Amino acid sequence: MTISKAAAIGGGVIGAGWVARLLLNGIDVAIFDPDPEASRKVGEVMKGARRAYKQMLPGGLPKEGKLTFAKTIAEAVADADFIQESVPERLDLKHKVLAEIDLHAPANAIIGSSTSGIKPSDMQVAMKKHPERLVVGHPFNPVYLLPIVEIVGGIKTFPEAIEVAKEIYASIGMKPVVIRKEIEAFVGDRLLEAAWREALWLIKDGICSVEELDDIMRYGFGLRWAQMGMFQVYRVAGGEAGMRHFMAQFGPCLKWPWTKLMDVPEFNDELVDLIATQSDEQSDKWSIRELEKIRDDNLVAIMDALSKQNKGKGWGAGALYKDYTKQLAAQAKPKVSKAAEKAKASKPVKKAAKKAEATKKTGAKKKG
Repeated sequence: MTISKAAAIGGGVIGAGWVARLLLNGIDVAIFDPDPEASRKVGEVMKGARRAYKQMLPGGLPKEGKLTFAKTIAEAVADADFIQESVPERLDLKHKVLAEIDLHAPANAIIGSSTSGIKPSDMQVAMKKHPERLVVGHPFNPVYLLPIVEIVGGIKTFPEAIEVAKEIYASIGMKPVVIRKEIEAFVGDRLLEAAWREALWLIKDGICSVEELDDIMRYGFGLRWAQMGMFQVYRVAGGEAGMRHFMAQFGPCLKWPWTKLMDVPEFNDELVDLIATQSDEQSDKWSIRELEKIRDDNLVAIMDALSKQNKGKGWGAGALYKDYTKQLAAQAKPKVSKAAEKAKASKPVKKAAKKAEATKKTGAKKKG
């Protein structure tokens, strides 16, 4: 399914990222956000997204979709094929917003929620008309570059809605993964939360600094995860005997007291100050916008490099990047009208006729 008109409800970091991805795919978007600074904030994200996409497609980008700032949710969703909700993570707010979207959106419009942890069944209770078309469509920041989107259906979600949502997200260059069972925080955030909890203990206990921990990730296993994930990396670590050998060798470690994952450090001012101070020491020389540019440049470079692997077919995110840039490049080509195509097709025929006529005349002169 292709989208002709989309709506974005919420224009924060994630909502603006969705707007950027949709617009850069040539899709018109109506956005509603009561923040008086919404236009400026979305504009800043668009600047970064355009800059990144120009690196992906130096030959030219497709014509952007039109962005409209709606005054109400009803106005934003009135004629939308697809709606992405990205309001803050408060269930009462989700209920209020989704109820209004459901009331005013076309009956066949798919509604995706960017929630990072709330179960869709808990949100559907507020939708009185068509709760069956709601899915979680959980992305990762920056939405306009990172392709993954976790799709989760609720108790009332129709299987057909999940299939259509997969098609929609795939059509804008994303990698949809359907989560098989409804669960809070889904898969990605559960993994991140586990690492985050352990990281907080390591900093609090003075084992390492914020920068040292980041270095261990970005110079080490982060590079492996970026192109193989966890289980494929560990399969290789098992040597020629593969995953079974790895599990047999390292399985007993699970019983060792290595982790504090079941215990959470007290989240107090002291811990916040410790981490914030170390973070400032690590990154304060760059503004947030500068860090976003650095992040985007690195992501494009990594995905571009991966696109050249596997004998040119691409590997992992690189394979999807290869297909996505081809898709965008095709959209960027100027469309030729039918009349122009007809005129172009007739040119060789006219040229051949002129050449034949010239040959005929030359032959006649020679005979004379």
